[in-house]
Amino acid sequence: MVDVLALVEARLRTALGEPDARAAVTFLGTDRVEVLRFQDGSQDGTVVRYATLGMSAQPMSDPTAMLADPVAGPRAELVLSVRGGLADTDKVLRPLAVLAASPQVEGVVVAPGASLDVGEPLWPGAPFASVLVAEPGGLVEDLELDAPLDPVRFLPLLPMTPNEAAWKRVHGAQALQERWLTNGTDLRDPSRRSVPLD
Repeated sequence: MVDVLALVEARLRTALGEPDARAAVTFLGTDRVEVLRFQDGSQDGTVVRYATLGMSAQPMSDPTAMLADPVAGPRAELVLSVRGGLADTDKVLRPLAVLAASPQVEGVVVAPGASLDVGEPLWPGAPFASVLVAEPGGLVEDLELDAPLDPVRFLPLLPMTPNEAAWKRVHGAQALQERWLTNGTDLRDPSRRSVPLD
């Protein structure tokens, strides 16, 4: 059997460089989930990227299925990008691991357009307790695996304020993303305010 996680880590390193920190979290009855941190220094300040490693070891299965298929089914890892040095964002490691374990724990299929809620601030003082799952393919390309395995998709996470999460439930993910775009919202700002929603 192919070592999916070794291939995933190699793809992350190719796309994001060498991780400068990693942490592992294990939840009862689930596989271990690691979170890797990558620093991307550029002209407009450092961007810190957190990527999960472990979620894609098992395919996500339809919660209504009687038996989970051990081979077929979507696979994914999560990627969160924030501006460095503005908040204690390293505390996001555990919430990210919780989200990455949710397909195994709760039997959910994480897909673009979904909202994921951790029930507490993503990091101390964060105005966000939930994230919007965005479309993959921008920052880290999908990782093709040999058939019959589905490719691993690297899903960007966009932090949402409680007001934005409530608005998204009514109007949908596309409408919220358009609102962010129209207002020039810096989605990497770890302390940004809610976008105007009236």
